[in-house]
Amino acid sequence: MLFPGTFFLAASLLSSGAQAACSQDLVIDDYSRYSTNTNSLGVWTSDDGSCTALRVDTVNKRITFGSNANCYIYTNFPDPCLKASTEGYNGLSFSVKAPAGGASMLVEIQTTTTCSASAVAKSSYFTVSGLTTNTETVNIPFTQWAGANAASIKSFVFASFSTTSGTWEIGPTNLVWKTASGGSSSVKVTSTTKPSSTSEASTSPSRTTSAAPGSCTDLLIDDWSSQSRLTFLFYNAMLLPSSDDGTMSSIVVADNHVTLTKKNSSYFYSMLGCTSATNKYGGIGMTIKAAAGTTLQVELQTSASCDSGNPTSNVLSSAQLGWTFSGAEVYYSIPFSKFSGLDVGHITAIVFSNFNQVVTFGPLAFYCGITGSPYPIPSSSQPAVPTSTVPATSGPNSIVIDAFANPNANALGFWHGGDNPTTYTISAGKITFAMKANADLSWYTQLSGSCSDFTANDNGYLHIAYTGSSAFSVALQQHNPTCNAQLAPYPQTWDDVEAGRYTNSAKTDIYIPMNHFKTDRKKSIGFSFKGFYSSATTTVSKIEIVETVPAGFSVPSKLETAPLYFACTRPNSFAFAIDDGDPALAQQVLQAVNAADIKVSFFNRWCTTLRFR
Repeated sequence: MLFPGTFFLAASLLSSGAQAACSQDLVIDDYSRYSTNTNSLGVWTSDDGSCTALRVDTVNKRITFGSNANCYIYTNFPDPCLKASTEGYNGLSFSVKAPAGGASMLVEIQTTTTCSASAVAKSSYFTVSGLTTNTETVNIPFTQWAGANAASIKSFVFASFSTTSGTWEIGPTNLVWKTASGGSSSVKVTSTTKPSSTSEASTSPSRTTSAAPGSCTDLLIDDWSSQSRLTFLFYNAMLLPSSDDGTMSSIVVADNHVTLTKKNSSYFYSMLGCTSATNKYGGIGMTIKAAAGTTLQVELQTSASCDSGNPTSNVLSSAQLGWTFSGAEVYYSIPFSKFSGLDVGHITAIVFSNFNQVVTFGPLAFYCGITGSPYPIPSSSQPAVPTSTVPATSGPNSIVIDAFANPNANALGFWHGGDNPTTYTISAGKITFAMKANADLSWYTQLSGSCSDFTANDNGYLHIAYTGSSAFSVALQQHNPTCNAQLAPYPQTWDDVEAGRYTNSAKTDIYIPMNHFKTDRKKSIGFSFKGFYSSATTTVSKIEIVETVPAGFSVPSKLETAPLYFACTRPNSFAFAIDDGDPALAQQVLQAVNAADIKVSFFNRWCTTLRFR
């Protein structure tokens, strides 16, 4: 049943350094549904019966088949096309295993000049040669297909398998996100405009073989990047469940670390899917800070069928692992070789339990080879530097909003406070924020008990006297139409700016034009400080409205921001959001809503892109 109105879909990317969030490849096909001729995008895939003895291995996410002169396998994209390069992808990645060394295959891309159902597809070809009997990952940049339009892809085709005796294998097939590494390798390739051409390409796609030394990259399990991701959404950087099931006294995420405070029978787990470490990962490691005498237990769960509901447990104590603690943060490894009979091809979970004291973990990751090293903590980016300015203006008067003389009220006599009182302190006429890069937390100072008309100050400036980090945002919140806090939404919306763009050269004062807050300033509630993305502290001594800026201060131009809607603006319509979805499923969802002729907005959080469809 279709409903009038607009459907808003928020597809959040929480990954981790994860690598997550907008830096994630798009899964075209993991072959889990190939038996129904459906790829991971929910679109048709098939060999049309052209290959022999084709088998689907859903556990290892691959298909195996015998080849002949006419064998081909294709996978389609949602109509009318996939705008791959426009959406940030720059190549194709897939795993392949040949029945004999030196084998080759042809990869065809079908594209159109425009993304429309009536456009005629054009084929471009690329030959991958030098394949071996090891399972390899081949990465082919779009630039290798001469004349192809990667902004309008219809399908890919695998064909012209050089060896017709033995079994071929093709595994997970993805579009590669533009920031992924894809340097050249020793794979011999041939770039062609038609199958018969044999000119060698000047730049090779990359290949990694799981058994080859130097080809492995540590696999992040969790970098503890967000309190809400772990304790509200309950998943890790692999987008898999992670929790204590309420057994801990507290779990605190800060500075890419997690601190676990035990109760009786406390435990903490992180699901690992069904990760194969065979010939790749030697163990799991992380830094730990714990007091002398601390003990705990480590359990690795495996399942040959990848069934997490009935795993095999493999348990060692911290003493058996040779761990001792001194109160300093030290890197500790969990070598798989320490666990007798461990099925390293099907690791489903890691569980920590039997804690006798508080522990703090750093990033948790599979490490390559025999020994590991700490997974690098992502560094905080510096605030953007303004590239254009606007003339200074002058407002009618100055108003002191907050001088922090009272722990519960500001200079206007209205409430100020934050989401978590442990992350800020008010003392001696100053407030110090120690949000520890937890961008989910905010602090507020109100302009009134209801609505405040602040339009008289449109030509004035919000002045913030501060020291320390300016890596945060400042927002002006807007009340709902009736200025009734008992009615939702409250607040109705807000607009924020990045504080670091508005600092003076001495990094002591922030001046934000009031008209840079794109809200209905006749219904202002107050200001909020939010989005802290640095672990450094920020100390603020005054928040006020001033008439103008000091001489010599360059006022940056306003960066455009998208409006935030928490209610429909059109009568007789409704909206709802699906939050924290897996971006890999975005194209499949898009196909479904297109088929239903529903308007959708995709918001990718923690990324710089906002994509409307």
